[in-house]
Amino acid sequence: MNKLTHLDENGAARMVNVGGKPETARSATAAGRIRMSAATLAAVRDGSGPKGDVLSTARIAGIMAAKRTGELIPMCHPLALESVTVEFTFEDGAIAVAARATLTGKTGVEMEALTAVSIALLTIYDMAKALEKGMVIEHVRLLEKTGGKSGDWHSPDYLPG
Repeated sequence: MNKLTHLDENGAARMVNVGGKPETARSATAAGRIRMSAATLAAVRDGSGPKGDVLSTARIAGIMAAKRTGELIPMCHPLALESVTVEFTFEDGAIAVAARATLTGKTGVEMEALTAVSIALLTIYDMAKALEKGMVIEHVRLLEKTGGKSGDWHSPDYLPG
């Protein structure tokens, strides 16, 4: 079993020292979805909700959140991200969100991709809650990560492309 790197020899929380690690190209892709009624989905799709363009606002919120992950999650390093993308796909009764973060650096960007997805989903909820309070955010997960000492990882149910 791997040792938990964010604990010192006494079990106290600590930020990992990445100073001696080499800089490598790194990326992470995360996804999630929000289920909603057909009427709410239609309002989001055509922009007729009471708060305006839901997906543009959610995209900006997701990108901003990725950039601030180090301020939100205590042991995350602040990172100089090179790119963050947030994309939406309409599904039957849901909107899927996928985010990808990249950088050349000393630590990974998994938390940034997951934060982007989470905040984009929460923003969709906030923008559409006047139409429906029972929306369900679900399946937030890491799909893949590349680079770093541990190498590449892909979720078994994810096919990049």
